[in-house]
Amino acid sequence: MKHPQGAYTIHEGDVTPMIDMVFQLMAFFLFTLNFTATDREERIQLPESELARPPESALPFPITLHVTKEGTVMVWGEELGISDLGGYLVREATALTIQGRPLTDATVIIRGHKDTLTGKVQEVIAECQKRKFERFVLRAQERVGR
Repeated sequence: MKHPQGAYTIHEGDVTPMIDMVFQLMAFFLFTLNFTATDREERIQLPESELARPPESALPFPITLHVTKEGTVMVWGEELGISDLGGYLVREATALTIQGRPLTDATVIIRGHKDTLTGKVQEVIAECQKRKFERFVLRAQERVGR
């Protein structure tokens, strides 16, 4: 479109709605992104195994327990003795019951430090079994290129 003096008119668009939408999308993805913080306990060094493989799919109701070198259990950053684990497991079982799901939907993921005594991991499993949990997964670090 020509201006009366012969120059062209420049039409500028308002980019404010676009910037607003970008920030909303960023916020949405940050809140919905699963960082799997429960699998990121720095004090736990997993043992290496040639048989270890990454999980093929997400578990429907994972309960992650980190067994430290000293034989205590880390749950959401809180360190518990194995005998104190029962209260946490009861809360998890209650959460499943409230959702109308059976305890068989839960999978207890045990991430034991590579120097943890095997007996301590067995005690953790026994404590979980007392609370009627049946499915267990032991985590190890995949040994690559050796």
